[in-house]
Amino acid sequence: MKTYVAPDQRPDTDTVVAIGSFDGVHLGHQALLAQLKAKAREYRVPSVVYTFDPPTKVLMKGVEYLSTLPEKLELLTLYGIDETVAVPFTPEFAARDKAAFLDDLRLLRPRAVVVGEDFYFGKARAGGVDDLRDVTRDVMVVPIHGVSGEDIKSTRVREYLREGDVAGAARLLGRPYAAQGVVVQGDQLGRTIGYPTANLRVPEGKALPLGVFAVRVTDDRGRAWGGMANIGTRPTVGGEERRFEVNLFDFSGDLYGQELQVQFVARLRGEQRFSGLDELKAQLAKDAEDARAALA
Repeated sequence: MKTYVAPDQRPDTDTVVAIGSFDGVHLGHQALLAQLKAKAREYRVPSVVYTFDPPTKVLMKGVEYLSTLPEKLELLTLYGIDETVAVPFTPEFAARDKAAFLDDLRLLRPRAVVVGEDFYFGKARAGGVDDLRDVTRDVMVVPIHGVSGEDIKSTRVREYLREGDVAGAARLLGRPYAAQGVVVQGDQLGRTIGYPTANLRVPEGKALPLGVFAVRVTDDRGRAWGGMANIGTRPTVGGEERRFEVNLFDFSGDLYGQELQVQFVARLRGEQRFSGLDELKAQLAKDAEDARAALA
């Protein structure tokens, strides 16, 4: 998939364009992308996603994001998009009037534009679907999708994650929620009690569920393991800052400096304070058993 950071970077050819933050690329986004690809086939032109980095609500409302830009690009590639224009979403960009946004959109030469029904743009969200028809007559508005009577929105996915409900998040995403991070040096306490962990550093602002989870882990060479992850402050050992620790089943070796992708399969429990390391070790044995069962 070809990626640009401004509309004027791509070749001067016709396109079909979908516009939005696409944070998490959930099932609602996937439905919109399916319409984008259908329109692109109809006009025999590339499918282009015009998106923002960071997502608009991250800048405007300070929420955590579901997908970093590399994660989002990986998902858009997986779902068969030809090109992405990922513009830096800054306070200056957010303050531009709707006319400036429409001028940028014209540079993409869209034969058609595909957006969600809640799409607005420009300063104070002054632009809407009707304004897009100044650029192309073919504007497709995709309604908000739902599952089991619940609207599929990035906001709701974040709420599930705050509750530690990774199953609820997965239901709206259409896949397990995932986070990517680099393995960094920890305090190596886990190996002293028989449960060595990879300590992951994820980009600041990434939404993470708190608690203990059964996970599937893939490294940057494509190797995969089951495991269990703990995200929290580790109150038993007097921890204060949030840590993201992963114990890989049936693995021995050094992962320092490698990037791992962690998929959250099931929540095992919330974070707990134990009376000491012996009680913690006993609980970890039960967690490992439960995690293996959840992954089976």
